[in-house]
Amino acid sequence: MHRHAPTEHQCTSTLVKHIKAPVHLVWELVRRFDQPQRYKPFVRNCVVRGDQLEVGSLRDVNVKTGLPATTSTERLEQLDDDLHILGVKFVGGDHRLQNYSSIITVHPESIDGRPGTLVIESFVVDVPDGNTKDETCYFVEAVIKCNLNSLAEVSEQLAVESPTSLIDQ
Repeated sequence: MHRHAPTEHQCTSTLVKHIKAPVHLVWELVRRFDQPQRYKPFVRNCVVRGDQLEVGSLRDVNVKTGLPATTSTERLEQLDDDLHILGVKFVGGDHRLQNYSSIITVHPESIDGRPGTLVIESFVVDVPDGNTKDETCYFVEAVIKCNLNSLAEVSEQLAVESPTSLIDQ
């Protein structure tokens, strides 16, 4: 599921993060296509188009200052609550990440004898004119690392605050 087939003018990478929180807490944050701001520090807000949250749903994301973008329109490509898979594709916006597609999977693991989570996120994206593959991958990886670190902080805090309950939806 993390195999992307990049063309000559695309880059791809896979990042992993070990989180000291149970998989159900982490997945409840990740799966919320309608609320990426709960753990993504560069997202100001998000509005989902339509009433249903399902594959094919679109969201309009407003990005905080500091990144070379202000908006992104994104489509939910995959949502599997059994296998814990979320796939997203950028379909518009004022950013340079053309044909960006990512897959994030969430897996249970044991960390220091306690329930933990392994998160894997992979992506493929076009290399913008004037940039190299290395520069593009470095930039996208830096954003994903920030997101994954924030996901870990939020999840681990939730695990401390309510170790036996699910996140309020």
